[in-house]
Amino acid sequence: MSEVIAAAPVSSRSSHGGRVDASRAPDERAATLLPASIGFLASHRISPAILLAAMEEARRTGAEPVAALIAGGLVEESVYYRALGRHLSLPYEEADGIEIRPGSHYPESILSGVVPVRLPSGRDGWMIALSARRIEDLLRLARLGRLPRQHLLLTRPSALAAAVRVHHAAQVARLASHTLADGDERLSARTEATGWQKATASLFAVMVLFALTYGGLPWAAFCGLCGIILAAAILLRIFATAASFDPVGRRPRALADRELPFYTVSIALCREEEVLDQLIAAMEALDYPAAKVEIKLIVEADDAGLIAAIAARNLPARYEMIIAPQGFPRTKPRALNMALPTARGELLVVFDAEDRPEPQQLRRAAERFAISPPQLACLQASLVIDNWRDSWLTRLFALEYAMLFDVLNPGLAALAMPIPLGGTSNHFRVRALRDAMGWDAWNVTEDIDLGLRLARRGYNIETLACVTDEEAPATIVRWLNQRRRWMKGWLQTLATHSCHPALLARELGLLRASACLAMVAGGVIGPLLGPLFGSFAVYDALYGNLLDPPTWAELAQSTCWLFVGVAGVISAGWPAILGLRRRGLRRLAPCLLLLPAYYGLLTVAAWGALIEFFTAPYHWSKTPHGFARTSSRQTARTPMADAPASSQAISAAATPSETPSVAFATNQRIWTTMNRNAKA
Repeated sequence: MSEVIAAAPVSSRSSHGGRVDASRAPDERAATLLPASIGFLASHRISPAILLAAMEEARRTGAEPVAALIAGGLVEESVYYRALGRHLSLPYEEADGIEIRPGSHYPESILSGVVPVRLPSGRDGWMIALSARRIEDLLRLARLGRLPRQHLLLTRPSALAAAVRVHHAAQVARLASHTLADGDERLSARTEATGWQKATASLFAVMVLFALTYGGLPWAAFCGLCGIILAAAILLRIFATAASFDPVGRRPRALADRELPFYTVSIALCREEEVLDQLIAAMEALDYPAAKVEIKLIVEADDAGLIAAIAARNLPARYEMIIAPQGFPRTKPRALNMALPTARGELLVVFDAEDRPEPQQLRRAAERFAISPPQLACLQASLVIDNWRDSWLTRLFALEYAMLFDVLNPGLAALAMPIPLGGTSNHFRVRALRDAMGWDAWNVTEDIDLGLRLARRGYNIETLACVTDEEAPATIVRWLNQRRRWMKGWLQTLATHSCHPALLARELGLLRASACLAMVAGGVIGPLLGPLFGSFAVYDALYGNLLDPPTWAELAQSTCWLFVGVAGVISAGWPAILGLRRRGLRRLAPCLLLLPAYYGLLTVAAWGALIEFFTAPYHWSKTPHGFARTSSRQTARTPMADAPASSQAISAAATPSETPSVAFATNQRIWTTMNRNAKA
């Protein structure tokens, strides 16, 4: 069936043949100027003025007229496809009660919009829900008398996609959890430790035991090994800080709406009813043509409250709720993998539920990708703590983010080193993301792992000068739960990418591979053993031989630890001061004195992560959102003045003083009323 539809050439002529009948009413004459894919709606009680507005939006953005009409929220998806069914004399059904026959495939059936089914009449047929660009093909087949109506059933695309996912639930779950592990088990945290890893871990454990028990040479060897790793990680931070003064950046040209690529937004949600309206308002505020963006909300199957909350919002068709079937592990990367096979965008961005991205973030990312070589796979936007006034902990979190996203990541990118991604506001080329086999569902800190895997496949990662506001946990318990998961993911990443060091060196080069291992290993060893080493160093300086070593071996050891101590303070303080200045948070400078306490909490989280690494390696500790008491914004964001015409039409009744959430609710009432009249 899909081959027959694809064979028909696309026609942009009106369903009335392009001739205007002077005897008709003005609205009817206007409808004759429309393409067939939306022109027929004029005879189904849809105002031609709305259709003309959609056509104008399509001309401006280069999108399909149907996409401008439905994605822009001017006509509800089910209203359009029911009217199309009446126009073509095709039965329309919601797909959840239709039996899918053998021969359907995931994700191909969703992408093609054609599924073999058992029709209500009992005969075999096809359920179709063609995308916007293929509606003209369907209408042309009908005009030519080549449409096999007795074998067809029409539905809407989102209903067809949901039915296919339910039918292939086991395969959907399998692909989301095991694509990477089955494709290259060496790169997945699902793979059990190799003999080399076990031997290294055993040797490390023996060294620690002997060092703490007997001291002497075992202690010296253990300290020397850890000192070299920490020194390398510290040097990398210092070099990255210096390189951040000359960050990688190109001056992109502005793209017209017609030139912008299609974008997929993926958002994994779990029990996020508290921030759902805030999330929708943030997505509505994005300065990107509505017809060129799809927003995939991935929800767990047993999250009934969130599923009901999303359904109650009656969101426009560009929002798609993907219900993830039951499976293991239950992690954010597994949820993101649910959306990747059916992503239609050339570019894809990941947001979290509490995120409020800068409205022009998608547009600026698209402009950067447009002038960059294909090897640029990912752009990381800056994450900014919005509720930093909530507590001393959120202030230090804001300081940490300013250091990472405004100093260290730009510096690492300038040095052509892989950067630790932030887990959100990552903009990808979908081709590169699929080439890397998506996210590792078994790694609970999937962002840093994905960054390393992209680098190993020859791709580059750079930073994007746009911000996303985030909510930081304001209590120690929530902070520890989140940071314990992050540290466990760093342990998983270190264990995974150290399995085959020779292969890592061949793929990244010896220098970059060494820098990556130093970055990850230093990020693990520092929090775990830093206070222990610091205590011993202070004791040795006061009562031992640290400052007056009697032998060459002790001289080398003392030199190493003195370097780690002095350079470590520089590598923590310098980027922190720069980050506060670049982020405009100089008022947080006194918080620098609290960094030792913050790093002490990090040590507590690291030891908890080490225990979970062996007892519950794939457990995902959920960070709750919606508890922020303050916000750094003075005013709420509103849609851009040059937003798409369809968005302006929908929001005409919202006053300029309304916040996005209020304006969106007002728009929804107008939209619902309009479509209720259309159904009548």
